[in-house]
Amino acid sequence: MKVKKIPMRMCLGCGEMKPKKELIRVVKNSEGTVSLDLTGRAAGRGAYLCRDIECFRKARKAHRFEKSFECRIDGAVYDSMEAELSEE
Repeated sequence: MKVKKIPMRMCLGCGEMKPKKELIRVVKNSEGTVSLDLTGRAAGRGAYLCRDIECFRKARKAHRFEKSFECRIDGAVYDSMEAELSEE
């Protein structure tokens, strides 16, 4: 029997490669809005993040979301994503 390959993604905060199911997807849709995609199925460009709030803060401080999505991200968007992450 063939072993199923597990898709790996890199966390923007800590830089570790982890299985895709363990990470949260951050998505930029066609309108240019950036948001958390907890289902992992929303259309658009995706970047991945650990479920740890510290990884989110590291990625925000180093502007890794902006580099990944090639756009400026408003501080209010970061604040809403951080609030949504801390609720989990």
